Amino acid sequence: MSFRRDFITKPIFGFARGVMPTMSDTEREALEAGDVWWDADLFSGNPDWSKLLAYPQAELTEEEKAFLSGPVDELCKMLDEWKIFWEWRDLPREVWDFVKREKFFGMIISKEFGGLGFSPYAHSEVVRKLSSRSLTAAVTVMVPNSLGPGELLMRFGTREQQEKWLPRLASGRDIPCFGLTSPEAGSDAASMVDTGIICKGNFEGNEVIGLRLNWHKRYITLGPVATLLGLAFKAYDPDHLVSDQEELGITVALIPTHLPGVEIGHRHLPAMQVFQNGPNRGRDVFIPLDYIIGGKERLGQGWKMLMTALAAGRGISLPSLSAAGAAYAASTTGAYARIREQFGISISKFEGVEEPLARIVGTAYLLDAARRLTCAALNEGQHPAVISGIMKLHATERMRTAIDDAMDIHGGKAVIDGPQNYLANLHRAVPVAITVEGANILTRNLIVFGQGAIRAHPYLLEEMTALGEADSAKGLDAFDKALWKHVGHTFKTMFRAVGRSWTFGLFAPAPDAGDATKFYRQLSRYSSAFAICADMALLTLGGALKRKEMLSARFGDILSELYLLSAALKRWQDEGRQKEDFAALEWCMANGFKTIENRFAEILANLPNRFVAGFLGLLIQPFGARVLGPSDRVVHQCAALVLEPSAARDRVTPDLAFVEDDGGVARLEKAFRLVTATEDTAKQMRAVRLRDPDEAVKKGIITQSDADKLIAARAAVAAVIEVDDFAPEALSPIYRKAADVHQFFQELGEQRAAS
Repeated sequence: MSFRRDFITKPIFGFARGVMPTMSDTEREALEAGDVWWDADLFSGNPDWSKLLAYPQAELTEEEKAFLSGPVDELCKMLDEWKIFWEWRDLPREVWDFVKREKFFGMIISKEFGGLGFSPYAHSEVVRKLSSRSLTAAVTVMVPNSLGPGELLMRFGTREQQEKWLPRLASGRDIPCFGLTSPEAGSDAASMVDTGIICKGNFEGNEVIGLRLNWHKRYITLGPVATLLGLAFKAYDPDHLVSDQEELGITVALIPTHLPGVEIGHRHLPAMQVFQNGPNRGRDVFIPLDYIIGGKERLGQGWKMLMTALAAGRGISLPSLSAAGAAYAASTTGAYARIREQFGISISKFEGVEEPLARIVGTAYLLDAARRLTCAALNEGQHPAVISGIMKLHATERMRTAIDDAMDIHGGKAVIDGPQNYLANLHRAVPVAITVEGANILTRNLIVFGQGAIRAHPYLLEEMTALGEADSAKGLDAFDKALWKHVGHTFKTMFRAVGRSWTFGLFAPAPDAGDATKFYRQLSRYSSAFAICADMALLTLGGALKRKEMLSARFGDILSELYLLSAALKRWQDEGRQKEDFAALEWCMANGFKTIENRFAEILANLPNRFVAGFLGLLIQPFGARVLGPSDRVVHQCAALVLEPSAARDRVTPDLAFVEDDGGVARLEKAFRLVTATEDTAKQMRAVRLRDPDEAVKKGIITQSDADKLIAARAAVAAVIEVDDFAPEALSPIYRKAADVHQFFQELGEQRAAS
């Protein structure tokens, strides 16, 4: 007999069992999917920085490097995004053939089955480079390597299924898609009404036990061209042919699209993006049980399979595209701000331009740091579910901000569409990234902290498991052990939080990291404050915290900032503490610390238990939210990183696709190089108030060679500033020839006059 267990823990156990909200099977499976990783350290309130810094960087093999400099660069040269978007509305046939031949669809499939067997980091690098050239091509390549038949077969397929289907997917003989979203089930995918009834039927001339499927899916990328459909549905066994239960749960299966009853719909046009996407249906489609991914034994396990696969894929595809978008915005916007003049000076000199430009640069630095760190975990076999949600949410949201800032700085240049506009299509595409793979509103308000609190907390999952134990005695024993460990952890965390908050982190643990040491101390301080706040919120709100979505979102924002800022610090360390890059790191820290302190203040202002809120305020924020964000000095230095050709600029905007053509980016890069190379000549002329290079030559101020270079630079700038225009008949079928335009408006004027 244990006095503590029987007289103290037991009443708490009984109360907690009574108030704990019920957890659906899909919620439980989602929580069990994937792993915890660095997020657990952050949630502990005392992160071990030596562990983070010792973690190996993600690196490419020689074979992966050769693929990036070979087939990937060759593919980039074949792509013209304006023609793809405006004229063809699809990738040209030769691109499809090239992508299949070079096994772009088989990057994640092992060599044993004919794929490339690339690492998650290589997959990310390929998507990143393609995204900086053509979003259509990037999405087309990334989807088969993300959540879909290939990933699911590699993880869960039977040996027979792998041998049959994976070689076909790797070679492009089969084009895959995955059907999850339906009209009834968007973010709440578990509410799907698509069904698979277990019954006997005829398949290829034989009577077998199988599934009769009926479904309606939409928003399915590659759906219109797919030959192999991965399908999520709810399986039922009304005649108990394989199970004692009737409702078996969500199941995933492979559906060859040539089967009778499969209807491939027309194409969607998502935000004017032309990657293949569309609806499909199935009406009484019959498949044998061995078409279930993983075989009959995997009946009803589909949701856990999907969540496990998503824990990896969601951390690669869209974060890679977003990191590319931010770096692309930094590269193009820095160059444009440098060459564009207004009021006789470069617009990069205006503080109103410096502020958004610094935000773009800081975002590019941060997102690529987080992408690399996440890929490092994936390379080592981790599947960090909470971190993948953080990455998808914050990478796409911050890309949106970066692209908006880039559009603002470019002004009319980015508004007028045409072959020379290198930003508008990316701007149009941003809402697609925000919405897919879990809408960001849902992810921020429900997933990041909701899942993180249970998975990454040192003891909460143990306590919840104990409360759900069918054997009460066994559950009480387990709960007793977890509860008192939790209590001890809470007191230790509280004392840490008080000490670190009241001393402004001065004595918080940190590695010897040179100029960045102070940042580690602040993250240690915020981690302990986060841990005690989370514990108090869970204690006072219990299951009701699940419904306090705005509170949950703020906690999630803090956890996200802790992870992203950790990644930025590791990047700076891994790259050799480059002094020139410190401004970008400093911007990230100041911006992130401001967000963290503001979120703490918002949590304290909105916790329902006002006594606990006041107590926490005294513990963790006795002087209020004090960080104001990046200083003007930091903004100026951060923006300057992309205004001149330099190694620092290359590190902030690495490995973007570049094709020597007459496109907008090539023109911009040429002008940027010429303008920066002739800066000294331009200064000499400004000093004597001259604009005409020929006159400056006559007066002996500059040489003829200098004048020629300056003239070439000005011509290059003029070519960049130029925007596209179109003949009326090129934009509308109403006007078959130019004369029709005048006739149309003449007749319109006559009609108005007559009326």
